[in-house]
Amino acid sequence: MQTTTEESLVVQKTKELCQTILDQPEFQTMRQQIESFMANDEAKLQYQLLSERGEYLRHKQQQGLQLSDEEASEFEEQREQFLNNPVARGFLNAQQEMHKVQESVGQFVSKTFELGRVPNAEDFDSGSCGHGCGCHH
Repeated sequence: MQTTTEESLVVQKTKELCQTILDQPEFQTMRQQIESFMANDEAKLQYQLLSERGEYLRHKQQQGLQLSDEEASEFEEQREQFLNNPVARGFLNAQQEMHKVQESVGQFVSKTFELGRVPNAEDFDSGSCGHGCGCHH
C-alpha cells in the first residue's frame, strides 16, 4: 500500500465509513446528548467535581490510605446526584455508545489485518483468548 493511488483509495473508503457513521440517526442522537451536556453548566460542574473527587480518592487509596466512611458516602452522594441529572445521564450514555462504535470499527480493522480478509460474525465468536493463545475455548 505504498502507492498514492492505494493510499487515497483507503482514505476515500475511510471517509465514506465516517460519513456513514455520521448519517446514522443514532449518531445524531448521541451528538445532541453531548451538545446538551456541553451547554449545561450545572451538569459540567457536577462532572468536574465528581471527576476531581474520584481522582483524589483513587490517589489516596493508591498511597495505601484508608477512605473514611464519610468520604465514601459523600462521593456516592455526588455520583447519584450526577447520575440523576438527565442531561448528565444522556451524556454518559452517548459516550458509551460512541465508544462501542469505535471499538467495533477497530475490531473489524484489526481482525482484517489478522485474517487477511474481511471478517464475518464467526470470526468474532471463536471464544479463544486471542491469536496464538492455544487455549481452544
